[in-house]
Amino acid sequence: MSAALSRTPRLALLGIGNELNGDDAAGVLVVRALRVRLAPRPHLLLIDAGLAPEAFTAPLRRFAPDLVVLVDAALLEQPAGTVEMVDWRETDGLSATTHTLPPSVLVQFIQHELGCPVELILIQPEDIEFDHPVSPAVRHAIDQVVDRLVELLAPV
Repeated sequence: MSAALSRTPRLALLGIGNELNGDDAAGVLVVRALRVRLAPRPHLLLIDAGLAPEAFTAPLRRFAPDLVVLVDAALLEQPAGTVEMVDWRETDGLSATTHTLPPSVLVQFIQHELGCPVELILIQPEDIEFDHPVSPAVRHAIDQVVDRLVELLAPV
């Protein structure tokens, strides 16, 4: 078996959002919870990208991931707290909650810069008003996403 096939795939997970705008903090809260629950490992990069995920291409490039996963709040036209893994090609009409770049543009930018696949985990917000807390529905969704990611990543 070649060294490339036997090595553990490198995963970069970016949490996107504005922690001052209620449920828009979902992505960054997922990453922060993962940092607490997962021991550091060389094949996993967790980035709290805040409002400017495009600003993190240099650390991503240095890490050289095999896969990038973006976690964000987005208007899915679903009940609050709905979690969906969405194909970026289906996000052209989808709006990120408070960010300047739509998900499809961000994914294309990352793919162009890094040459690796990008997946989206999106959470439907309930309230993205300034200085509001995260809603119970979105808090529950964050916990579910974190639990599932820990389950998937912990044995690796």
